Formats: sequence, C-alpha cells, structure tokens
Amino acid sequence: MRQITEILSALAVDFCVIFERDPAANNWLETLFCYPGFQALLFYRIAHWLQQQGILFIPRFCSHIARFLTGIEIHPSAVIGKGVFIDHGMGVVIGETAIVGDYALIYQGVTLGGTGKESGKRHPTLGENIVVGAGAKVLGNIQIGNNVRIGAGSVVLQNIPDSCTVVGVPGRIVCQAGVKLEPLAHDRLPDVLLEEIQALIARIEVLETQLRSVPTLSYSTGRVDG
Repeated sequence: MRQITEILSALAVDFCVIFERDPAANNWLETLFCYPGFQALLFYRIAHWLQQQGILFIPRFCSHIARFLTGIEIHPSAVIGKGVFIDHGMGVVIGETAIVGDYALIYQGVTLGGTGKESGKRHPTLGENIVVGAGAKVLGNIQIGNNVRIGAGSVVLQNIPDSCTVVGVPGRIVCQAGVKLEPLAHDRLPDVLLEEIQALIARIEVLETQLRSVPTLSYSTGRVDG
C-alpha cells in the first residue's frame, strides 16, 4: 500500500510540473491525454513497481507498449525521481541502470545509454534539476551533478560537476559563474566553437598588424625599407 501511495504521489508531482514548465499546457484534460511524456512516465511507474515485485515479462511488455504509444522507451529497471518532465519526448531512450534525479527536464531525442556490453551499472546517473537538450546523448556509467544544463546535440562521456553547462561533441564544460540560466533558455547556451574561432581571428589580426610594422629587406638594393 505504501508503494502505491508513493507511485501516485510521484505521478501527481509529474503532472503538476508540466504546468510549471510548459507554457502550452492549457488544462488538465489536454495534459492528461495529449502529453506523451507524462503517459510514458505513467507506464514506467507501473512497470517499475511490477519489476520490484519480481514479476517477469509484464514490466518489459508495459515499457514496450509505452514505446509504441509514445515513442519514449524507458526500461522498467531505471530509477526516475519525481517531477520529471519529458517534453515532446519522441525518440527518448532511458537505459536499464540509468538514474534520473528529481525535477529533470528532458527533451526529444535524448539517450541515456551505455557504451558497451559490460555488466552492472552501465548507464548515467543524473542529479536533480537537470536540463538535457534535444538530441543530446549521455553515455556510460558517469555522474552528472545537480543543476547541470546539457546543450542540444551534445554528447557527454565524462563526469560533470554541479551547476555546469555542457555543450559540444564530445561535451565540454563551459563555466557560467554568476549566471543562472532559466530551464527553457536554450537560446542562451554558449557557442564554444564560435568563441574559439573568434579568438583565433582576433589573434590573426593582431599578428598581421605586427607583421605590417616590421621593416622589410629589399633584395635588389640591399637596403632596409620601412
């Protein structure tokens, strides 16, 4: 009975957080029937409970039905906290030993996967209040700290400490000291590659200016010009 109460409590938080994070959520009826992320979590929480009871086949079959209906695949053995919002969700894959902390925001096309056929813990562990952008891949038995932002399309293969922003392939940590990003503010993620190119261009301009000021040697006259 206690476990059922916990499931219902988690689902209630999952449902309410949609209205906090999605401006398109208009009413409870639309949210209940038209949000595949919530529906996938509903199937997952039932399948996870069945898995904990030692029941075979049915939990995996539940996750298979959820994948067919929503396009979201969550292994029943994964551990997912409360208040998780899977926005749109098509193509999201959460592996068997993955752990997702409370109030994570996961966009479509995200994979929390493994990197091989090793046994044991082989999927990532995500902390609380994490945002994983569309198409991002977090692979292997790695630890992602609390309040981390993973940019769209990034591939994360290493541990990430708390309160960092990660972008790129492979994912690189970008310091955001003193700047607090809103969960939906993907337009404010830094472009690391662009910043490096701009730095190189600026350096080349400095070198060109220095070269223009260097005296040149005239080979025909043997004198120094400039």
